[in-house]
Amino acid sequence: ARLRKAEEMDKFYIITNRDKDQNLRFTEEIVQYLKDHGKKCQVQQAERKTEGTYHYTDPELIPEGTQCILVLGGDGTLLQASRDVVHREIPMLGVNLGTLGFLAEIDKPSIYAALDKLFADDYEIEERMMLTGTVWRGDKIIGQDVALNDIVLSRKGNLRIIHFNVYVNGTLLNSYEADGIVISTPTGSTAYNLSAGGPIVEPTASLVVITPICSHALNTSSIVLSAEDEIRIEIGEGRHGRSEEMYISFDGTDTREIVTGQTVTIRRSAMITK
Repeated sequence: ARLRKAEEMDKFYIITNRDKDQNLRFTEEIVQYLKDHGKKCQVQQAERKTEGTYHYTDPELIPEGTQCILVLGGDGTLLQASRDVVHREIPMLGVNLGTLGFLAEIDKPSIYAALDKLFADDYEIEERMMLTGTVWRGDKIIGQDVALNDIVLSRKGNLRIIHFNVYVNGTLLNSYEADGIVISTPTGSTAYNLSAGGPIVEPTASLVVITPICSHALNTSSIVLSAEDEIRIEIGEGRHGRSEEMYISFDGTDTREIVTGQTVTIRRSAMITK
């Protein structure tokens, strides 16, 4: 949904990827521009964490009353930041300092014009749906995370196809022999889903796309489901009853191992990215 703004923005928070702005010169220019226009601003550097709950950004550091988070980096930075701060429900504006920006739509030369529009109360907020993926061993949850782009199950190790059974709302939808499977949001339709042959979807729509990766079958197309459907994926046995090992990843990161006998359920998250 596209929502009309609520108020003029004057309290900002910047998440900047130091790998893309190594000397923080551009970040400092943005901070100065905001201050010159009487706005409040704080900065947090986005550095990959190897321990703890959050990937780049600790949302507890974001001051109460923050009206907009400027994410300086690229699509990867924006994806990680969105998952870290989603509980705060603060609108985000991505500024692309990298090479490709589907999500971080503003480039460096356009940032000042974009900020001027925020100052002038001339903007709209888009709400993007997210997915929650849960890994089960029997009836016990052994892992859970959210994704703005996609949740991907892919093979581990040797080049061999994996058997998947995909259920929707408890009913078998299809069985696949493939390298993996992509469960994508509309936002993620231009990411791995597109590379795997899936459709491009209007990003503010409410639906889920299932796309097999290198399926070992003819005419295996993507399937588009309602955002309200629950998807369950079973990882089947390999040849001669062998236990298969796979990876599940959320937005291309936060990868964990899953094996035959475990299941993954995927459904629309209660959280959204603005």
